[in-house]
Amino acid sequence: MVSVINSVDTAHEDMIHDAQLDYYGTKLATCSSDRSIKLFDVTNGQQTLITQLREHEGPVWQLSWAHPMFGNMLASCGYDRKVIIWKETNGTWGKLHECAHHDSSVNSVSFAPHEYGLMLACGSSDGSISVITCTGDGKWDTKKINNAHTIGCNSVSWAPATAPNSLFEQPSGNQGLVKRFVSGGCDFLVKIWVEDNGQWIEEQKLEGHSDWVRDVAWAHSIGLQKSVIASCSQDCRVIIWTNDGVSNSWTSKTLHKFDDVVWHVSWSTTGNILAVSGGDNKVTLWKENLDSQWVCISDVNKGQGAIGERPSSG
Repeated sequence: MVSVINSVDTAHEDMIHDAQLDYYGTKLATCSSDRSIKLFDVTNGQQTLITQLREHEGPVWQLSWAHPMFGNMLASCGYDRKVIIWKETNGTWGKLHECAHHDSSVNSVSFAPHEYGLMLACGSSDGSISVITCTGDGKWDTKKINNAHTIGCNSVSWAPATAPNSLFEQPSGNQGLVKRFVSGGCDFLVKIWVEDNGQWIEEQKLEGHSDWVRDVAWAHSIGLQKSVIASCSQDCRVIIWTNDGVSNSWTSKTLHKFDDVVWHVSWSTTGNILAVSGGDNKVTLWKENLDSQWVCISDVNKGQGAIGERPSSG
């Protein structure tokens, strides 16, 4: 059974929409409708406010930490159509880059695996997805996938850089890495995108949900044979999508039909436990058993400190 070992009083003045620990689990970033981002040191069970970042002009929906090889770096996105990349330099946090390529709210931001370089994907209510890359000389390049999802994109999540079957095959260096990510949108679809000759193309369209897809999460790979994606929706269902690593087809299995909208899905570091968060104010943990059935191994009420969700896209 999972239990709450610590709670953090963020002192945000409005609903909190995301909370993300950094790579080492020592810093916590939170964002809110109060337009601010707060960074806390959470080592030794203590919480110390490091700084407050205020450059957004509307609610801040989501955060993503870069890999520590790039230093202490955080990306944020919000209702003000902006993506902001923040960096700590000589102990002080400041704005490193601001991207304003979208025409509507930016709902999701996700840094790519570090093997791909400094790169992040952003999904917007304008229906497009942008992929922002640091070119190495301090400049940033943006490639945009227009009309990725009609009505809007709600979530993006990168595929791991570790290819399926990598435990059993000889490594060939990074030259064989194919960049992929998954997205979910208001068109009820889950889509997989792959980079081909510097352009992003739609590789797969996964149909199974009957309402807006609120979140998608590509499971971390430990070099085993299959790729796994979880998606959750306004239709109260979580679907597990699986690819065997050999064919190009994905199979789907409904994890569970919940009593309320499901807002978030998140994988453990090892990629075998899925956390599900929904409108019923609960966090449930799920694991696949030896019979390939997904079973609930824990459920926790979020209680008074419930994380607020984004309103409808737009």
